[in-house]
Amino acid sequence: MALGVLNNLSAIYAEKNLNNTNASLQQVLQQLSSGSRINSGADDAAGLSLVNGLAANSAALTQSTTNATEGVGLLQVADGALSQVTSLLNRAITLATEASNGTLNSSQAGAANQEYQSILSEINNIGSTTTYNQVQVFSGLVAGVDIYTGDSSSTGSSIDNIFFAKLSSSSVGDSGGSVKNGGGYFVDFSVDTAGVTTAPAATGDSIGSNTSAGTAGFTFTVHNADGSTTSQNVSVSTTTGTIQGLIDAVNAAGILGVSASFTTAGAVGLSSGTMSSADEGIQLTNTNPNVTIAAYNGLEDAGVGGGGTAQVPTLTANSAGTPTIGYQFAAGGDNSANLASTNLTTAAHAQAALQQLNEAVSYVAAQDGYIGAQINTLNAISQVMSTQQENVTSAQNAIQATDYASATSNMSKYEILTTTGIAALAQANSVQQEVTKLLQ
Repeated sequence: MALGVLNNLSAIYAEKNLNNTNASLQQVLQQLSSGSRINSGADDAAGLSLVNGLAANSAALTQSTTNATEGVGLLQVADGALSQVTSLLNRAITLATEASNGTLNSSQAGAANQEYQSILSEINNIGSTTTYNQVQVFSGLVAGVDIYTGDSSSTGSSIDNIFFAKLSSSSVGDSGGSVKNGGGYFVDFSVDTAGVTTAPAATGDSIGSNTSAGTAGFTFTVHNADGSTTSQNVSVSTTTGTIQGLIDAVNAAGILGVSASFTTAGAVGLSSGTMSSADEGIQLTNTNPNVTIAAYNGLEDAGVGGGGTAQVPTLTANSAGTPTIGYQFAAGGDNSANLASTNLTTAAHAQAALQQLNEAVSYVAAQDGYIGAQINTLNAISQVMSTQQENVTSAQNAIQATDYASATSNMSKYEILTTTGIAALAQANSVQQEVTKLLQ
């Protein structure tokens, strides 16, 4: 190679390699000092995205364990209160049994009744003053209390809805209901033939345009613990209303556990001979088993795709949405004992009270059994969340944590390369100086 001074290629090569070595050394030192293999997107973009997602999952799972624990605390407060009620009922049974005996005089019967009425007052007091986080526990609200757990994703989340029946001397205990998973309904507004969508729906399509009913939509019926029902119609105009308008109306109505969204049949797991997975419509997610839904008035799909044959959309049940465990009231209402009108003033009244008291003990036991089952459920959920959080953290650590054996080996390698690189650069510059000897 000819000698020259215009460009020192050897020095350029040496400088490039030295800079690369120095950058690698700085990266290794950062990994060693931070304990993290990935400190920026430049280190591993895909890995960073995965790690951030796992970190979000881990944070949600940690809080979910706390949520479940708090739910157990709420249930234990209710369980303790019901245990006291059972003790009071046992004392009331003793008094009623005593007052049923004809050997008591009027004064003694009056004293027994006075204590009995105090017991009923204490039951009322327990029902109204038992609180958790300053909120009444035995509220009797249909909405219940939602205990939410999950990993921050829609598919990894669930709700345990706990119902606390009203507790008073006129409503002691709760029995007859059942635990049921929540679900929802898909309302198909697309027009299809043999499962092939011929006219897809759009949020701007009109609803019920071929009817003279005036308004169309859904009827939501809320079933209460006492067997009564409350119905609410949510609708839009049949001349100007749209699918999106009906969705907005449902969400604004505040129906317990109900929400509406525009989606496809495939997204909610539906596809049959008369329904394509591409069909579009309204998903009514219902996490409250005490709410039933029906079409209201002239709900039709006449505006779909700008035309088509009008038909009443069917409400197809599905389990899409956040899985929910809820308490469903008995068809005719739950059972509870009414002790408010009982007394021990006479032997006959005491014997009648005994029958009511025995029912009350049975109903309180049933309610306490439900609460105990929910305690076990939430404890199991807490264990699952804790185990899942440990595994997610382990996966996150495997991706993100610095491998110190490898990193320290690399550090030694780059330190040696830095030394040799500096020496090579110095040698390249020294060789360039040899040209000056030819000019002497």
